[in-house]
Amino acid sequence: MSFKSNYILDKLPKHLKQYIKPQNYEDYSPIDQAVWRYVMRKNVDYLSKVAHKSYLEGLNKTGISIDYIPNMYGMNRILKEIGWAAVAVDGFIPPSAFMEFQAYNVLVIASDIRQLEHIEYTPAPDIIHEGAGHAPIIANPEYAEYLRRFGEIGSKAISSAKDYELYEAVRHLSIIKEAEGTPQEEIDKAQKKIEDLQLNMGEPSEMALIRNLHWWTVEYGLIGTVDQPRIYGAGLLSSIGESAWCMTNKVKKIPYSIEAAHTSFDITQPQPQLFVTPDFAYLNQVLEEFANTMSLRRGGLSGLEKLINSKEMGTVELSTGLQISGHFESAIAHEGKPVYLQTKGNTALAYREKELIGHGIKQHPKGFGSPIGKLKGINLAIEDMSPRDLKAYNIYEGEVVELEFIGDIKVSGEIITGTRNLKGEIILITLTNCTVTHKEKVLFRPDWGLYHMAVGENIVSVFNGPADLQSFDLVTHKVTDTTIKSVKTEKRKQLEQLYKQVREFREGKNVTISRNKVFQEIKANHPEDWLLAVELYELAKNNDDISFAKELKAHLEALKHQKPQLGHLIDDGFGLVDKNLVI
Repeated sequence: MSFKSNYILDKLPKHLKQYIKPQNYEDYSPIDQAVWRYVMRKNVDYLSKVAHKSYLEGLNKTGISIDYIPNMYGMNRILKEIGWAAVAVDGFIPPSAFMEFQAYNVLVIASDIRQLEHIEYTPAPDIIHEGAGHAPIIANPEYAEYLRRFGEIGSKAISSAKDYELYEAVRHLSIIKEAEGTPQEEIDKAQKKIEDLQLNMGEPSEMALIRNLHWWTVEYGLIGTVDQPRIYGAGLLSSIGESAWCMTNKVKKIPYSIEAAHTSFDITQPQPQLFVTPDFAYLNQVLEEFANTMSLRRGGLSGLEKLINSKEMGTVELSTGLQISGHFESAIAHEGKPVYLQTKGNTALAYREKELIGHGIKQHPKGFGSPIGKLKGINLAIEDMSPRDLKAYNIYEGEVVELEFIGDIKVSGEIITGTRNLKGEIILITLTNCTVTHKEKVLFRPDWGLYHMAVGENIVSVFNGPADLQSFDLVTHKVTDTTIKSVKTEKRKQLEQLYKQVREFREGKNVTISRNKVFQEIKANHPEDWLLAVELYELAKNNDDISFAKELKAHLEALKHQKPQLGHLIDDGFGLVDKNLVI
């Protein structure tokens, strides 16, 4: 097993565990640790003024240290006290899987960390974004329940065929943009592909709409009032640049509502507007309002057609509670209602998320078809018939019947048995020597074997994924792109060693090193590195080494003139030191 489990992770289904990878804590370099420390010191200094109060409280509750990249094992020991857990993954994972993890109270953490060159913002999910952004806020019980409920509902959202293509394009861009040395033309090409896809997505799917809600709340949400908002979204909590930018008048603040579901976003750009929720409880209200628009709750022909168009595995639930899971191929409609549905390939039948005995994929490897609705000329639906009614209409063991449904679906054959639900309602009728037709078209022939006819007047729910997770082998994820690890040059290794020496000096592990010698090495061999010089400046100031501090400051001021884009980062470093920030 590539991760240390606990009682929360033990509940994860097998198909989610395929995304988990080992954190490999020893792979974090001293430069990575310095990046974490700088961002966290800067964020906590600023966010203590503008973030929701749960942020600082949550850092303590979830075991997030300012000085060290969090170790997943340590986080899990603390997170399980509030009923959550964390796992490491490789960058972006499919949206439905991401949300399903949330439904199991599991925080997904991309374990890589951004390069020093991308210290303010990275399009790739990283441990600063996930660990320092998402984890602290889940210590708030109301928000944690929103996150869990969002995962539960979001994982049932139906995708379009283009959603996965866009996900893979975004994942690819995030990987190459964060990778060292990627040619600009390759980045431009990947960016163009995303733009082209976004312009040709067609009608947004349920998954696209709920991802918008996720973006404007979990990732980029503000809380309070439009005039005095506070930050709670992880994308803002983990970005030095955007957390300050978002509080200016240049970013429009809008009261949060279901309209956020129809507001798209661009992951590669700062956000031009943000939504403000009055409190965390209101997030759940809007989520339930959105869920009421989903096929999960509306069912019907539109839900069935969405599932067919998605080409993904999904489930149709009938009014008797019978659930049909598989890849839906076609539907026959009559007067705006579905009167026949058909799957192709492996199909399983379930009731209350538990597979019906004898009705798994071994029984239905080539698909499943069934009429839906009432019999022609009979007001009473089959599911509402008492045993006496069923007998009167010859729906009885051993009877040869011809059942004609509204919509010109005819089922002819000999009834051999029926299956009932816990309420005693008949949910499945099995026939032999059966022929099923729609007008002149034959839908099922006697030589195909037994015909299992679902019973249900209406489709009450349609959702992504199988009803019973055990019915199918879902361990099928194939990653086309993986995070690119750059090969370290000798020069890079030497720089990492210098960072390590300074860290060990600060922590009292090795106070014999010469900080001045480290500084001379920086000037001679790494003149463009600014963060280590800031750390040396901090040590000089804290040790009242005034002349060394002046020398370091002069070096950094000169670097600001050579590379103006580093100016604000260096100034922020000075600010943290001069405040003598104690966290």
